[in-house]
Amino acid sequence: MKTLKIILLLVVFFFTVNLIHAQVEDASKLVKIETLDGNEFIGTISSEDSDKLVLKTENLGEVTISKNDIKLQEVVNQSQIKDGVFWFDNLQATRYFWAPNGYGLKKGEGYYQNIYVLWNQASYGITDNISIGGGIIPLFLFAGAPTPVFITPKISIPIVKDKFNIGGGALLGTIIGDFGLEDEDINRGFGIVYGLSTFGSRDSNISISFGYGRFGGEWADSPLINISGLHRVSNRFYLITENYYFNFGDEDSGTIIGLGGRWIINKAALDFIFAIPIGLGAESFIAIPVIGFTIPFGNK
Repeated sequence: MKTLKIILLLVVFFFTVNLIHAQVEDASKLVKIETLDGNEFIGTISSEDSDKLVLKTENLGEVTISKNDIKLQEVVNQSQIKDGVFWFDNLQATRYFWAPNGYGLKKGEGYYQNIYVLWNQASYGITDNISIGGGIIPLFLFAGAPTPVFITPKISIPIVKDKFNIGGGALLGTIIGDFGLEDEDINRGFGIVYGLSTFGSRDSNISISFGYGRFGGEWADSPLINISGLHRVSNRFYLITENYYFNFGDEDSGTIIGLGGRWIINKAALDFIFAIPIGLGAESFIAIPVIGFTIPFGNK
């Protein structure tokens, strides 16, 4: 349990400042307008007719915009304006590097994630609270090796809007292909079922989850504990920590501490994390770099 305490202290320290951000709507609605030539304006609408609108901005004063030139117009929250810069919604708010949190994809939203080329996963929001996904690790590309495939159903339930969510889901898979063994009576199924709680907003939160894994027809005797967190520090950068605690017996127990970040590039996300194993046979300090890339699709 000593390593678990280290994770808890690390997470608390990591998110001491501005853990929970409540979104506060401004009395006069702020509007973000993107024009066909790529310019963006943020302000309140002073007047409007069938041909144009006048937008009162903080830096430029009143700007007249032809409606024929408007590519996108949407209402934004005052909390999304930081030092005069618009902070767009968190484009990958439903997960950390790999682990999920209590927020769900909205209906019609989706994303594709790739980690080190081999891990390929996509998820899609069926409703605002239910999503379904699937993935493949295409080992068949390497001399026809057995290939894992899986699905990832998930449900998210908001308890206090933008402050507290709970959720649950699973990763359920099988291995397809020839093992090259005479005895093909092999249980190919694997997976994990989990439940979790998330405290905080989409931009700054901590999640605690418990999951039970299954492999070779056997369920694990002890849960996998995950404590993860995310904190937004700028318009395009987030800090991420993702930590796992195993307790499968003296020889197989240990901890993986993950520290990294997320960089938003033209609405896609480059994730990176350093995985630091404690126990699990590690005889010295080692930090394993892991890189992933996520592309949103659908209503994003």
